[in-house]
Amino acid sequence: MVLSDSAKAIFDSMHEGINIIDTNGVIVFANAAYRNFVASENGIDPDKIEGHKLRDLRPGAQLPSVMKSGQPVLQQERKEGDTSYFVNMYPILEYGKTIGAISVVTFMDEASSFRKKIDEVERRNRQILHQVNTSNTVTVSFDLIVARARKSQACKEFAKKIASVKAPVLLMCESGTGKGVYARAIHNASDRSKEPFASVNCALFDPVALETKLFGYQSASSRTQVRTGQIGLFEAVDGGTLFLDEISELNLDMQSKILKVIQDGTIRPVGGIEEIPVNVRIIAASNVDLTEDVVAGRFSSELFYAINSFAIKIPPLRERMEDVPLLVQQILDDLSITLKRRLTITDDALDRLMAHSWPGNVRELRSVLEFSAYTCSDDRITAVNLPENVGKGSARDTMPLYDKVKEFEKMEILRTLEYYGNDLKGKKAAARELGISLASLYAKLK
Repeated sequence: MVLSDSAKAIFDSMHEGINIIDTNGVIVFANAAYRNFVASENGIDPDKIEGHKLRDLRPGAQLPSVMKSGQPVLQQERKEGDTSYFVNMYPILEYGKTIGAISVVTFMDEASSFRKKIDEVERRNRQILHQVNTSNTVTVSFDLIVARARKSQACKEFAKKIASVKAPVLLMCESGTGKGVYARAIHNASDRSKEPFASVNCALFDPVALETKLFGYQSASSRTQVRTGQIGLFEAVDGGTLFLDEISELNLDMQSKILKVIQDGTIRPVGGIEEIPVNVRIIAASNVDLTEDVVAGRFSSELFYAINSFAIKIPPLRERMEDVPLLVQQILDDLSITLKRRLTITDDALDRLMAHSWPGNVRELRSVLEFSAYTCSDDRITAVNLPENVGKGSARDTMPLYDKVKEFEKMEILRTLEYYGNDLKGKKAAARELGISLASLYAKLK
């Protein structure tokens, strides 16, 4: 994770302490206020904080736990020595995957200024979340979307045309086709490009947790009677774009709440008593036919018509095979940077890739190339390095598409579990990375 010099300058100018860690819990950036705070508490050189594990300096730090859970924690009141402060902690997401976490420390001088400080905390945190999100989305544009095939060219051009439209957008596609990239590209090509972007997979949360995540919550302190709580994503991205992936997984009650946001431009936090105006463009995505869900009564017809005015059907990879060579080169370029070696592919290996049906779409292609990159010995991927089932025209390729998809999904889950572990904690982490619920993970493993 790399911050631009301008972002560092902005954070260093703040009175609040800003601390950013990577997935290993290592401090990758700490602004001047945070460095001085930690140095005074630990008696170390402020300029030597970055590069240390946060919990080596502060064993009780909760930011690594926030990163692992993927859930922000706001307005925790703390005191260390003579220093009283509020701390707010957020996971940092990129392409739906947690890449780190950020904490914001607001120092308190007098208890009598409690209410004023609360308001300031809210304002500052929206600014900071804005900065983090815009930094993460600035490089994602339509130029990154490969579109040589006629179907993908038409899809890309249509998405470009409607990027400036204020209305919601519905992305209809199979899993693994790159809907997250489309959502970010649409946002960055719109007049909201300088505002925040956030995404949430609706299948990963139970209804109560999802409502809190989207709308936030409010509660009143019995001691101060000041309303505190947690802002939701609708408030956090006010003025920007919210990407709701797998919107078909919302229950009918949540569907009605989303419809109200679209129609009225207001939200009511859980436990709140007042409507809060928000200006958020919704981009929704579904890998199931919502018209069938509407007929079956599982999806609100009103919400469907509200999001379906500008619908984009992203074609599966098997319907745009002309894109495969360009996608292969794009993925190998990315892997070359990650692995710090220049990867190439032979013609016979590329022929095998062109002969495959790709039930897992671009996600499967990336997985195959990652596997092959680690198994090739001389930085050149040959047909021998490809998984045995790819593009051989064997009896397996006569399997129905549904069975191929199931087999690929199971392979991806098992590969991810190898990294995170096969216990409950590992399965939860794997489900979060793959963008599915824990129940779906168990079902797909059967």
